Amino acid sequence: MQYRPLGRTGLEVSAICLGTMTYGEQNTEAEGHAQMDYALDRGINFFDTAELYSIPPKPDTQGSTERIIGSWFKARGNRDKIILASKVIGLSEMTWFRKDGSPGRPTRSQIREAVEGSLTRLQTDYIDLYQLHWPGRPMQWGANPTRWAATPGEETPIAETLAAFDELVKEGKIRHVGLSNDSAWGTMSFLMEAERTGGPRVASIQNAYNLLNRTYETALAEISLREDIGLLAYSPLGQGYLTGKYQNGARPAGARTTLFNRGQRYQTPGAEEAIEDYLAIAREAGIDPAQLAIAFCLSRDFMASVIIGATTMEQLVADIDAINVPFTAELEAKVDAVHQLRGNPCP
Repeated sequence: MQYRPLGRTGLEVSAICLGTMTYGEQNTEAEGHAQMDYALDRGINFFDTAELYSIPPKPDTQGSTERIIGSWFKARGNRDKIILASKVIGLSEMTWFRKDGSPGRPTRSQIREAVEGSLTRLQTDYIDLYQLHWPGRPMQWGANPTRWAATPGEETPIAETLAAFDELVKEGKIRHVGLSNDSAWGTMSFLMEAERTGGPRVASIQNAYNLLNRTYETALAEISLREDIGLLAYSPLGQGYLTGKYQNGARPAGARTTLFNRGQRYQTPGAEEAIEDYLAIAREAGIDPAQLAIAFCLSRDFMASVIIGATTMEQLVADIDAINVPFTAELEAKVDAVHQLRGNPCP
């Protein structure tokens, strides 16, 4: 396993991070424990979860993933071996996260309630990396604009969110902070607020990044390199689409898109053609397509860790084995040629 700096925290995280969002929905507690055992044996010291998980989000499974991780910590007694990341929800109309039924806002009171709930479920007294799952403001997502103007009480100022994190860092309940699903503007705004107030500095950003979506490279990659804010790439396999299992309309039994019909991000015009081009590169090189996709992500100089998730041990083994797949100059040239032609069909 390779290890890389987590921002300026002084922590070294495994280049592959174990994603856990299927625990409590597609994976049982026993399966989750087995995955965590295996990942730790392979040198993975970095696990990612969230108060929202498992996926898809719904009231009756909310928090189930953290509870499974917590029962593993209790059973194994190895909390000190894991760098643990979790998340608090951002601006949301979901009302089942807070005891009073309030819609989600990353305010001081809600963040404190969220942290306390996560610590209880995780059976730990601290979280190493606490991330804002998505912003507390309406924002522009690629070609899909949302409202820029928030109604009164809807948008949570970045200053309030960061101040809430600062209190929890000082209390020792969280060690470091990160962002997720945020923009260049949002990231720099958090950095400037931390510099202004002496609050905790953002250590990382968790955004989607894969062969079908390299939009991170447009503005955020430079921030990563200049400001030491590593990318934690989620969906390196494009929700499984880059394995080829959904090509030509296939819907394998037990697969996420088959079960939940949540794969629209990877069903956009041009996506299937781009996937076929990347599958052809893998076939020609004699590489498993999932391993090619993960090796591509691992090769980026702004990458802190690549988050993998699996529902079977076979998938988990293959995904972790991608750490040993060299991403050669020849593969780089072929991938870049497809990217030049196909662009980012799945932002």
